[in-house]
Amino acid sequence: MSEKDTLFQDPSLEAERFAFDRRVVRVFPDMIRRSVPGYGVIIPSIALLARRYVQPDSNLYDLGCSLGAVSFAILDAVPDRGNQLIAIDQSAEMIRKIKTLADERRQAASIEEIPLRIEEADILETPVDNASFVVLNFTLQFIEPALREALVKKIAAGMRPGGALVLSEKIRFADDGEEARQYAWHLDFKRAQGYSELEIARKRDALEKTLRPDTIETHFERLHHAGFSGACRWFQCFNFASIVAFR
Repeated sequence: MSEKDTLFQDPSLEAERFAFDRRVVRVFPDMIRRSVPGYGVIIPSIALLARRYVQPDSNLYDLGCSLGAVSFAILDAVPDRGNQLIAIDQSAEMIRKIKTLADERRQAASIEEIPLRIEEADILETPVDNASFVVLNFTLQFIEPALREALVKKIAAGMRPGGALVLSEKIRFADDGEEARQYAWHLDFKRAQGYSELEIARKRDALEKTLRPDTIETHFERLHHAGFSGACRWFQCFNFASIVAFR
């Protein structure tokens, strides 16, 4: 059971950069649900997309898997047809927890193993091979901007024809007025989830140098340059969006 996110009520966190450490892992499900509008729609919808695009005897990738919400949703939705789902995260604390959750699922199902490989690794250095379905769910925004194109190109190069990449991100807007409106609406959403003005301000400061969003146009251009045949935005709520790119 996830604890309630009260991290940014603690004054000691005010000057810290955001990190996926033990404190964040404890509250992560509550934090992301109350911070990302539409998160509860995105996860099961990714599983529906996986049903359509996963190919037999291929690899599936959850890059930046955190606690495995996407991975477990896909495993529940897609029949095993010789696939392996590879879940990667650089946070040792996230990996420790997802391994525990995976073991609990295995024991509850009374099976020896599930088709899930969990690795603590840098996704920039992770090979992508024989992939039919890849997910970057609020992951690319934490990668150095100069390294994002190379990562997306690597993913495209390692995918089968007919495969799909799901890319979910916080986005920014080139138009200042639109950016201000969407930002204000997102603040209203967080207030409605019970976050105080102090918590909102402290989290914003912690994320400022860690989470750097792109415009939706930048995402589409990058996907095109990487070699994807097309892409569409299938979801948006305020300044959060998700794209499907087709190989």
